[in-house]
Amino acid sequence: MTDTTLPSSGENAAAPASYPELASVGAMPSEVSLSMLLDLPLPVSIELGRTRMTVQEILRLGRGSVVQLERMAGEPIDIYVGDRRFAEGEVVVINEHFGIRVTRIISPITAAEIAS
Repeated sequence: MTDTTLPSSGENAAAPASYPELASVGAMPSEVSLSMLLDLPLPVSIELGRTRMTVQEILRLGRGSVVQLERMAGEPIDIYVGDRRFAEGEVVVINEHFGIRVTRIISPITAAEIAS
């Protein structure tokens, strides 16, 4: 038969656990400054249009090939930041370089409405 009596207060008694207050550990997420994110690099993509091609059609492409896009000439192009459509724009030429003039910023509500 084994002894199941508890040790007295002086014999190997476990001390109660104590935890520091959470507020004293560090800054809460609401206190983080947005300035930390301002120099974060993000990928920006410009989409002129889309099309679907078979592998055989892609393999036939060569120098001078023309790929017809679903978008009409003069329609606004899409500007993506990360994976999200951010704005619309138009193609411009500046000193023999292509550029994009932003014509409309897509609000989060508008983007959600467009996606559905």
